[in-house]
Amino acid sequence: MDASTPETAKPRVVFITRKWGPAVGGMETYCERLAEELAKIQPVDVIALKGRDNGQPPSVLALLSFPFIVIGRLIAMATDRASQKPEIVHLGDMAIWPLALMARLFFPSARIVLSAHGTDVAYGARGGLKGSAYAAFLSLGARLLSKARVIANSRATRDRLLSINWNSDAVVPLATDLRSDPADEIDTDRIVFAGRLVRRKGLHWFVSNVLPLLPETARITVIGTRWDETENAALNHQQVEFLGPKPQAELAQYFAKAACVIVPNIEIENGEYEGFGLVAPEAASAGGVVLAAASGGLRDAVIDCETGFQLPAGDAQAWAKKIAEIASWSETDRAAFVSRSTAKAQEHYSWSRVAADTSAAYSD
Repeated sequence: MDASTPETAKPRVVFITRKWGPAVGGMETYCERLAEELAKIQPVDVIALKGRDNGQPPSVLALLSFPFIVIGRLIAMATDRASQKPEIVHLGDMAIWPLALMARLFFPSARIVLSAHGTDVAYGARGGLKGSAYAAFLSLGARLLSKARVIANSRATRDRLLSINWNSDAVVPLATDLRSDPADEIDTDRIVFAGRLVRRKGLHWFVSNVLPLLPETARITVIGTRWDETENAALNHQQVEFLGPKPQAELAQYFAKAACVIVPNIEIENGEYEGFGLVAPEAASAGGVVLAAASGGLRDAVIDCETGFQLPAGDAQAWAKKIAEIASWSETDRAAFVSRSTAKAQEHYSWSRVAADTSAAYSD
């Protein structure tokens, strides 16, 4: 990808990523959409490791060969006398920080920038051999790239980065393209939960502690992927239906037609946290009424009382009270809130804003 606007003389960016289509995932979407929108602002060269045609990430062999691909592209850029040399080297996630050392060999004056997502930083908190090794790997990167700048996807990610000595003072919340037609009818008994069934996302907690406080007619529709056995147990409740993964367009309709969409994350002992919580802006942008825990990156994924509501993590009474309040809204009140929240979510959680904020972070 190569775009340029000579009149503005914006610095050239080399964007390096191992997350790219046809692989499917949040980080792949982030890298592709950021590069696309950033190229409208300043010249961008992308060095990407494409995923497999079946939607899966690259093979181990492809990952091992990627550094050599990067070196080849960097050599070509460095020896091309006719091209503008990059002033920014931006890596799409923290796990590939060693590639910044390669880039610095060819372009020593370029500024090194990395994007940080939740798992980038939280994985080391899991402990065990793999977690401890990854934590040490990140610690080494912080020492070798002490002048690099890290763009965090939330304040929670920024704070975690600072605690392990990375230079992170820029926060750029993520975006979504998810949209839905306005719902013809609202199912006032349906509550939607979407996402992986891992403990920190709080489905089991909600079913055990909040659902008993709601009317017996309440139903929770779970859309996502089985993951943790404890969380899977919540799917056996008679008021819970599990639909598995759904296509984005269909997911958007579930968001728009539900009484509310819950993101009930809880704090867990090992320090894992929600890096951002993309389901919250996705649901709001699709016309859903979002209730999210005021926890981790969700504090930046929901603008309280504008794109949804932030509630205390682990406070069952507060959650039940808010759900009852929403159930009591008139059709006019609900339509007015959804109209405002959808417009605000689509404006704020847009990829053009992410690109503009990222470009500004390059020069701050």
